[in-house]
Amino acid sequence: EIQVIDCKCNELVVCVRVECNMARDRPDTRIAPSILSSDFARLAEECARMMSCGADWLHVDVMDGHFVPNLTLGPPIIASLRKHTNAYLDCHCMLSNPLQWIDEMAAAGANGFTFHLEVFAPSGIVDDDSYKMLAEACEKIRSKGMRPGIALKPATPAESVYKLIDNELLDFVLCMTVEPGFGGQKFMDSIMPKVKTLREKYPTLDIQVDGGLAPSTIDAAAAAGANVIVAG
Repeated sequence: EIQVIDCKCNELVVCVRVECNMARDRPDTRIAPSILSSDFARLAEECARMMSCGADWLHVDVMDGHFVPNLTLGPPIIASLRKHTNAYLDCHCMLSNPLQWIDEMAAAGANGFTFHLEVFAPSGIVDDDSYKMLAEACEKIRSKGMRPGIALKPATPAESVYKLIDNELLDFVLCMTVEPGFGGQKFMDSIMPKVKTLREKYPTLDIQVDGGLAPSTIDAAAAAGANVIVAG
């Protein structure tokens, strides 16, 4: 049974709490509202409100205008926000060169650094060369005190991250339930088998879903095995 509670936040940010009243088959549930839905003129206030609503993490969408067309925010804003919150800053880095930004993101105060597998393996299929680059990025992220995560576009198969997980290079996997880089897209229920496959193979892995999550779609994500929900 999945219980969804609306904490009465405004329409710009959906903040929900998921309680999985079932056999514990996954790590603890985390709700991570996206700060991209915030009023940026009041960002610190908006983030404090989300945490008071019961959010566990704050999801930070970092886009460089290259890997995805949109341009959002980067280390200077994260550093400014860090001065006003102790929240876990879950940074989803849609960047064409994630290695370039690891040091700056760590210095800014990011807690998690998720980058896209497709940066190094554009087809979504990982060969020996792309695996080495993925592993290097994960190792550098961890060496800087951040949790390494890899994001998968909808078309990228779950199998692409098996070796990285088996070699303990990843702390979590983000399964995109929309195409990255654009808001307002419809939740892709077709991604749920990918989430289920990962959960069955890795019961203790943090599995995150991002895109189109709301009270009407969160049940499907949780039932498939996701435990980290990006809202907004």
